[in-house]
Amino acid sequence: MRRPTAGRGTSRTAPDAIARALEEAVDRGRLAPSVHNTQPWTFVLFPDRVELRADRTRQLTVLDPHGRELVLSIGAALLNVRAALAARRFAVDVARLPSPDDPDLLAVVRPVEGPPEAGLAPLDRVAHRRHTNRRPFEPATVPDQVIDLLVDVAAAEYALLVPMRDPAQSSLVAELTQEADRLQAADPAYRAELEHWISRPPAQGDGVPASSVPRTPRTRRDAVPLRDFDVRGTGGLPSHTGSGTEQTMVLVATPHDEPLDWLRSGEALERLLLELTRRDWVAGPLTQALEVPTTRERLRRLTAPAHPQMLMRIGRAALAEPTGRRPRRTVVVNSTRPTPSAPGTPAQEPPAPPPPEPRHRPVSDGRGGTAWL
Repeated sequence: MRRPTAGRGTSRTAPDAIARALEEAVDRGRLAPSVHNTQPWTFVLFPDRVELRADRTRQLTVLDPHGRELVLSIGAALLNVRAALAARRFAVDVARLPSPDDPDLLAVVRPVEGPPEAGLAPLDRVAHRRHTNRRPFEPATVPDQVIDLLVDVAAAEYALLVPMRDPAQSSLVAELTQEADRLQAADPAYRAELEHWISRPPAQGDGVPASSVPRTPRTRRDAVPLRDFDVRGTGGLPSHTGSGTEQTMVLVATPHDEPLDWLRSGEALERLLLELTRRDWVAGPLTQALEVPTTRERLRRLTAPAHPQMLMRIGRAALAEPTGRRPRRTVVVNSTRPTPSAPGTPAQEPPAPPPPEPRHRPVSDGRGGTAWL
């Protein structure tokens, strides 16, 4: 069997280059978004590959009883691993859900001979800049040419992107989001699970800090409400989020609704988020209507026959702060990196990010407005 080697431009000497690239790739995987920032993954390193495994102890049993959002989260981490290896000039072989007898093994990634995956290397440069943004959105909407690009990006990951271009579509999204939000808020078990993930001890490196969520007023005014994370009345962001039917909203959908589709939709989601980050747009999830079976089925009217997997808003907003990440030793197995000799030693943290890409500049959109390209 031929030894996996680096792609064009990478040293073919020994497995050292592969091992180093895999160590760096899992650090990029750790930066991926996840439901409630649960980071429900484990990366298992081997000399020639990395396994991405589900950590079911971190599954949201009330919000996500079937593990759909858990698998989607790991799909996002998988995309980051692929992009990191492409940036280091490695081609990859990805086996998704390779073992029916081991459902927690969601993917195996091996560097192999050949050119890197097209279009992924630039995304690695912005992985550290991508953050879920719940700050107030400005009125600006995303130009059609950017939306068309995102449709192609999703298709490259075997997913369908459905923009809400019609007011009737946006109105349905608003109606279903409000309904699902009310149903979830009325469930004591949901509220208890949500509170568990709010303001976790900093040393845990997970969960959603109060500083990154909006304050929730007694009367919610946004037509498309964000999830109410402000369970203790300590939300650090303004209560008005600019989340309405006039904003740009998109649905990510897949042909089927099985674990492989969930994994693929996570890869598509993260690729979309990184492409948006490259262009200085921000995005945030609107997932309540996808988590209540009755509203999810009605939301499917907008994607049928495909199944909706993620709804998000896209716009302009002030930069969001990064959320914590679990200590590397708790999520990376078989690492050859030395363990820090004292608390606070940065050896367990992701490596310094590469130099950022040049910022995109505004240009005329031909209609009297401005587009960012």
